[in-house]
Amino acid sequence: MKIGIKTCGIPVPAVYFVDHSSHCIFLEEIVDSCTVRDHIASAQLQPEGQQQLERLADRMGHMLARLHDEDLVHGDLTTSNMLLKAPSDGGEGQLLLIDFGLSYISALAEDKGVDLYVLEKAFLSTHPNTEVLFERLLRSYTKASKKSGPVIKKLDEVRLRGRKRSMVG
Repeated sequence: MKIGIKTCGIPVPAVYFVDHSSHCIFLEEIVDSCTVRDHIASAQLQPEGQQQLERLADRMGHMLARLHDEDLVHGDLTTSNMLLKAPSDGGEGQLLLIDFGLSYISALAEDKGVDLYVLEKAFLSTHPNTEVLFERLLRSYTKASKKSGPVIKKLDEVRLRGRKRSMVG
């Protein structure tokens, strides 16, 4: 499925070789990069960090909209599974998606809503006080996706189910 992701214009590391007998995949090394998790933690400490993070949230939402519009579900969306490559031209670094071990193909809004819910839970637990930033990511997703209406509706339903579960037990 990774090859399909790359052809959709979603930046991912290149696959160099797959050894089926040893179950190993050899991928491109993304030099001069850091996880989005580390970048957010670092940017939160900088005076101009909030503006950087807002632009990053916009880019993340746009990338995930493209992924879901192609009916691809990541299955393990976290800020540790996104890389930010250092900019080579003084602009913003390239945003890449990694770790597709739990990914699958699905046109269901439910699956995409759960994908976003997993990211939201990981995002807010890893990066405290970033609720506004995550909402910005969702606004970017909504603007960029042709199929965002049903997905966001399902995300809201999944959130409610999660709250009920935590209240009950």
